[in-house]
Amino acid sequence: MKERLQAIREEVAKQIEACADMDKLNEIRVAFLGKKGELTNIMKSLKDATAEERPKLGMMINEARAEIEEKLSEKKDAFAKKLREEKMKAETIDVTLPAKKPMMGHRHPNSIALEEVERIFIGMGYEVVEGPEVEYDYYNFEALNIPANHPAKDEQDTFYITGDILLRTQTSPVQVREMEKGKLPIRMIAPGRVFRSDEVDATHSPSFHQIEGLVIDKNITFADLKGTLAEFAKELFGEQTRVKFRPHHFPFTEPSAEVDVTCFKCGGSGCRFCKGSGWIEILGCGMVHPKVLKMSGIDPDEYSGFAFGVGLERIALLKYEIDDMRLLYENDERFLKQF
Repeated sequence: MKERLQAIREEVAKQIEACADMDKLNEIRVAFLGKKGELTNIMKSLKDATAEERPKLGMMINEARAEIEEKLSEKKDAFAKKLREEKMKAETIDVTLPAKKPMMGHRHPNSIALEEVERIFIGMGYEVVEGPEVEYDYYNFEALNIPANHPAKDEQDTFYITGDILLRTQTSPVQVREMEKGKLPIRMIAPGRVFRSDEVDATHSPSFHQIEGLVIDKNITFADLKGTLAEFAKELFGEQTRVKFRPHHFPFTEPSAEVDVTCFKCGGSGCRFCKGSGWIEILGCGMVHPKVLKMSGIDPDEYSGFAFGVGLERIALLKYEIDDMRLLYENDERFLKQF
């Protein structure tokens, strides 16, 4: 028994010395100390020894087990120390190296354009007002002189949620809600996201942004509208910018007009950007229809006003000479870094 235990000790020491990793070390532990290990089998054989031999043999087996466990523990600690040293070496920080420059975000071209428009109109005494994107049919159409079965409803390709609730097709409903409050006079712009069932292409999207403007007061005339938009165009595109009003039709304004500005690329002489005309269309406008005033509780005999609406993306496309509206929403860093 003593010779057999000594042979096991020597064999264990030899294998532990040659062991290269933790997996192999665990295999050695199981082979000698596991439930079916060699030392365990010897312990089971004690039942065949005499009562006088058992204590002595048991002591010898326990000494061998303790010695093997100690050698296994030492080897395990050596592996752990080596692993820790390798990890610390790999994670060493060279404090003399230059630091990594953090990537800083910046404003989106839409945000830059919106802040510029808001700055211009706030400087004129306007306030910025917001409203719900999910709107009632009444505010989006009926209160703007677009009753049921009106052709303008079909032109706007509306996303309906129910028969009476929809995703707003314009931010004009915000103007109606402000007029209903009865706090006159009103000078406001209403920027926000709007929705129309359009196919995605270079100039259209089912989700885009508009900025609607409204002024209601006594003795407001078309001349006030022209002067306001002329000043807006000069502030946005440059002091030399001129405006041109063309007759048009909108259900909620009468008279109505579309507004062109002189091409800020060629100064009006004609170029590729303005398709040789020297003018670029930017927005629609008009005097608020008396029916719209009356439906909002405002007396059209005492008060008058004007309204206008411009697409935020259109301003961004024009101001920064962007050819494709989809670039604004593709999150391409190569494009966004230019701003």
